[in-house]
Amino acid sequence: MPQCSTRTRLARQSLLKDILLPHCSISLHQAGLSETLTQAAKDYLKSAPRSWIARGQLGDIAAQLQASFPEGTLPLQKDILEIATLYGDMSRHQALRVRLEKITTDSCRKFHVDCVDLRLLRAYVGPGVQWTTDNGSTIQEASTGTIVLLKGKHFPQWDHAEKVLHRSPPLSHRPAKERIRLLLTVDEANACGEAPFGIAA
Repeated sequence: MPQCSTRTRLARQSLLKDILLPHCSISLHQAGLSETLTQAAKDYLKSAPRSWIARGQLGDIAAQLQASFPEGTLPLQKDILEIATLYGDMSRHQALRVRLEKITTDSCRKFHVDCVDLRLLRAYVGPGVQWTTDNGSTIQEASTGTIVLLKGKHFPQWDHAEKVLHRSPPLSHRPAKERIRLLLTVDEANACGEAPFGIAA
C-alpha cells in the first residue's frame, strides 16, 4: 500500500528538523527512489529542456508542472510538489522557486555557500551534492535521492553555525554513462543564487 504523502512529508520533516538548530548547517534524509519515480526521471531527461524553473505558491507550481512536463512523468511531478511542500513547511516561505536541471558538465566546481537562507537539493539521477567542513580535506557526497537542506549565509545567525561548503560533484572523470544528473533545487521565490567562496576544486 502506498504511503500517505502527508505522513511521508511529516516523517521527512522530523528527520530534517536539525537544520533549524543554531549550530547546524546541513541536514540529510537518505530517501530512496521508487522504480516508478526513477523511470519518470529518466523519461523526463529524454525530452525535457535542460532547465525548468517555476515560481509562486504551491498551487502555481502544481499548475506549471502539469502544463510543462511531458507525459509519463506524473510520479516526478508529484514528488517535486511534495518536496516543495516539505521545503515550505521547513522554511515558512509561501512563495517558492523550484528548479529542475539536467547537468552534464562539471558545473559549480568551487566549494561555496549560497546567497540564500535555506536551500533544498535532491538528485533524481546521478550523484547528489558534495560538501566539506574542513576546506576540502574531507569531501562527502550525498547519494542519489537523498534530500539535503543547506543553510545559506542569509539564514538568521548563520555566522554562529558550523561552516559547511558545498559544490556540484564533478562528472568529467566518471564513466560516460554516469556523466548526467537531474537535480531539483528549491528556494524561496526571490533567492539570488550562489555566492561562491572557499576553495577551488
